[in-house]
Amino acid sequence: MAPGQKTAMVFGAGGFIGAHLVRRLKREGYWVRGADWKEPGFSKTEADEFMVGDLSDPDVIRQTFDRPFDELYQLAADMGGAGFVFTGDHDSEIMTTSAGINVNVVKYGIAQGKGPIKKIFYSSSACMYPAYNQEDPNNPKCSEESAYPAAPDSEYGWEKLFSERLYLAAHRNFGTEIRIARFHNIFGPEGTWNSGREKAPAAMCRKVAETPDGGEIEMWGDGKQTRSFLYIDECLEGVSRLMKSGFTGPVNIGSEEMVTINQLAEMVMKIGRKKLSIKHIPGPLGVRGRNSDNRLIKEKLGWAPSTKLEDGLRKTYEWVYAQAKAAGTAK
Repeated sequence: MAPGQKTAMVFGAGGFIGAHLVRRLKREGYWVRGADWKEPGFSKTEADEFMVGDLSDPDVIRQTFDRPFDELYQLAADMGGAGFVFTGDHDSEIMTTSAGINVNVVKYGIAQGKGPIKKIFYSSSACMYPAYNQEDPNNPKCSEESAYPAAPDSEYGWEKLFSERLYLAAHRNFGTEIRIARFHNIFGPEGTWNSGREKAPAAMCRKVAETPDGGEIEMWGDGKQTRSFLYIDECLEGVSRLMKSGFTGPVNIGSEEMVTINQLAEMVMKIGRKKLSIKHIPGPLGVRGRNSDNRLIKEKLGWAPSTKLEDGLRKTYEWVYAQAKAAGTAK
């Protein structure tokens, strides 16, 4: 570590966003320690140090905080796509693990204002927005001030809301610099694509990649539910700008390019140069409509994402297709 070099800790560095974030921080000249229960699955970490352990375990957290850090990026959570979050089968696990990590960060990283961490970024989620504002697929309401009265559509969302308040309380009580962003469906290469926890863009890329032209893919629901999806590079740019700003948040980091899931599938088919039919089947769906509201990020940071969904999907499909080809499942 060079004298005067900025230092960063990344929790969740073995995950999709975390691995990309470590790479960006290294390009910006940081000395980086990553920590997670596993190392990245699709590329070697670029962190200067990587600690493997359960971050909901206080003993593990204390080991990671053995020295001061300029910045902590807290991305670690027990999470996944609709098949993991909305079935209800993993609710206790999701809440216990994720809340435990964040309680440990405040207890040992902030330590009543005397801890080793100077500034913390916390990745919240659009899942914390009230379900009652997301019943109309054509007109969802996800502006930051609409979070209350609270009514998230999942226990994952409730935990995110709790942890937002936990970090804001630490900011008020101890003066620690906190930055909070609510992510909206981040996607891109090196995200999980066949584990059962993949999100819609990766799942759709996999289905198209593994289905021969003229075949059929399955989709949960009628496909008329709406979402917006943000490419990973734009997500990291938003995080960087928020960390360099004087704004605590919470603020949305997401795209305003809303599409139906049917439209998402058609985009991926176009990229894959395949004509496939869609079989709509019952399955966990989440809210009927969700879209990032970017008015606040434009006001506070003078910026909002601009990458088109199709451009990000093309890069993601190429990567997923290569993975499927290597696994012998591509068609």
